[in-house]
Amino acid sequence: MRKLEAVGALVLTVTAVAALAACHGSKGPTAKSAPGGSTDPANWPADDRSMCDYKHPGLESNETAGPGALKPNVRRVYRMEGEGDARRKTLVCREIDTNLDGIKDVVRSFNAKGEPVREDADTNYDGKIDSWSTFVGGRMSEEDIDTNHDGRPDQWKYYTDGQLSRWKRDRNNDGKPDVWEIYSGGHLERVGYDDDYDGHVDRWDRDDEVRANREAAQEGSSAKDAGADAAAAAAATASAPAATADAGH
Repeated sequence: MRKLEAVGALVLTVTAVAALAACHGSKGPTAKSAPGGSTDPANWPADDRSMCDYKHPGLESNETAGPGALKPNVRRVYRMEGEGDARRKTLVCREIDTNLDGIKDVVRSFNAKGEPVREDADTNYDGKIDSWSTFVGGRMSEEDIDTNHDGRPDQWKYYTDGQLSRWKRDRNNDGKPDVWEIYSGGHLERVGYDDDYDGHVDRWDRDDEVRANREAAQEGSSAKDAGADAAAAAAATASAPAATADAGH
């Protein structure tokens, strides 16, 4: 149980760090600048290292300045789809310079329906992609993360109906997961550890107590609702004769 609580604390810590990084990124000058970039918009490089193929024939693009940006830092790329009256312009790619250093660090691609399909990001602004996300039906399906910045993922997060369902981690940096976190309804259920790094779980830490408490709380809530319904029905029955008598007068 203590180990599971420690893992939960780690998850919260990672989330907090990510949120802090996002805040720093929105402020621009306080964030780390990628090699070749500049926190001074006047010195932004001519090459923003676009990850959208916006110069391809048949595509068109526009650039806008997001919150806090003095110069355009968002590029959207469109393609014409369909024929005749059904012809329309659809978004195929969007890229953003989130830390305002003149270099694009997040790119997202879209399908013909306008749903996101993939997103790559340089989250620490070192000029290298360290986060790869895929989407299914417009929802996050998988997110691979390179936390030690060696160019390959060491964490893999999987989502079901938009909620985190599994989280795999590589502790010894051999490219293979050795910790498996299993979630249900957004709650951490159990954690498996491969202590000898042979690719198989050696032990599981289960959160039976928390799960039991949650189920008890849900049953209590259901019982409370049932009691409230019964009380309302009884009150309605008690008031019925009085209403009939009043009608008789």
